[in-house]
Amino acid sequence: MSRPDFLDLLVRSEPFRVFQILLGLLLMAAAGIVGLLSPAPIGIVILGAGVALVFRNSRWARRHYLFYTRQYPRVRRAVDFGLRRDKRRAKRGQEAAASLTKRVTDPTSPTMPPV
Repeated sequence: MSRPDFLDLLVRSEPFRVFQILLGLLLMAAAGIVGLLSPAPIGIVILGAGVALVFRNSRWARRHYLFYTRQYPRVRRAVDFGLRRDKRRAKRGQEAAASLTKRVTDPTSPTMPPV
């Protein structure tokens, strides 16, 4: 099931993208205030929603985030832990790359004598 054309056009429009970036920044600012006033960690959830909106709609923010996490690997490990990214996904990527270089032998082919 696909979106109607007018909704797809609205979501991809530049003014709506700018609106989402501004809403994300507003949510990040509100997260600090809510975090100070409420005893529950709801501020963290609001901050995550704001960051997600900004990263989804801003190449500049994504590029700077990636540069920062490459420069400071401890930050990347903390973010990966917070987002519960496990090592299995990275391991699967390594196994896929290793399988491309593995020598495949055909069990039906005759064996070659040692030289």
